[in-house]
Amino acid sequence: MPGVQAPELVAAKYRAQGRRLTPQRQLIFSLLHDNATHPTADALFAVASKRMPGISLRTVYQTLDELSEMGEIQLMRCDGGALRFDPNVDDHHHALDAATGEVFDVYVDNLDALRAQLPEGFEVENVSIVFHGRVAKGNSARSTSSTKSPARQQTGRAKSTKRAPRRTSRGSSQ
Repeated sequence: MPGVQAPELVAAKYRAQGRRLTPQRQLIFSLLHDNATHPTADALFAVASKRMPGISLRTVYQTLDELSEMGEIQLMRCDGGALRFDPNVDDHHHALDAATGEVFDVYVDNLDALRAQLPEGFEVENVSIVFHGRVAKGNSARSTSSTKSPARQQTGRAKSTKRAPRRTSRGSSQ
């Protein structure tokens, strides 16, 4: 998955910043690795609790906050729903399936050509686009999706201006 560091590399960065590395935190790193579901803290906690009984929800939240501070995960909220955590830190956006609540990573070409009429003096800090819609019945976003960023999609396929979103499950973390 693009933009996602291996758990061992995240652990090394974590330790290098003087942060306390525990088995609980290492479990959270591994649960986030290659996780395309944009999980909530509660979903991560549910999976972590099954693998490591006794882990606290506070540890999950604290670890997620620290990973966010480090730039290892992105925070996202769609339609005022629960805060989700995205370990894909590549420059990308999202699509939200209104029927299922599933979130997909989407790469937008030519974003720099977007022209927005903003209030005078408004300075853009970042851009977050969320496409709202539904996956058509019978279509499988999983089978047509791209899990690589545009920079990593240079292996033998023609460059396309549209990329199929990567389908993920609502609230699950694996």
